[in-house]
Amino acid sequence: MTQRTLVLFKPDAVRRGLVGNILSRYESKGLTIVALEQRTIDAAVADEHYYEHVERDFYPPLRDFVTSGPLVAAVLEGDEAVEIVRALNGATDGRKAAPGSIRGDLSISNRENLVHGSDSPESAAREIKLWFPEL
Repeated sequence: MTQRTLVLFKPDAVRRGLVGNILSRYESKGLTIVALEQRTIDAAVADEHYYEHVERDFYPPLRDFVTSGPLVAAVLEGDEAVEIVRALNGATDGRKAAPGSIRGDLSISNRENLVHGSDSPESAAREIKLWFPEL
């Protein structure tokens, strides 16, 4: 089933020059780029994107991190795109992510873990509308 999903290349991925490397992993798997844009976000956008976490203890440092510098937002499309992106990303904690995954190969942090991928088709639709309302 063809789906669209949102991927955020977080500020650590941009800062470390890993966007091209990571994007090529998605493309090599067969996903197509529908939209791609570098931008910075403020706390209000971060709060809207991560609305389900705003009241959690870990959220303030996450908000500080995602607003700390430029990030790249992308919409990717392909067969089971949500599931494929999440598998390629690996476990949230880069220290525990499997080798071969993006986080397993390139991250050693739970917060600075390079990428965000929508966790369901419903989340993807909401997130894409937030980041790319024209789609």
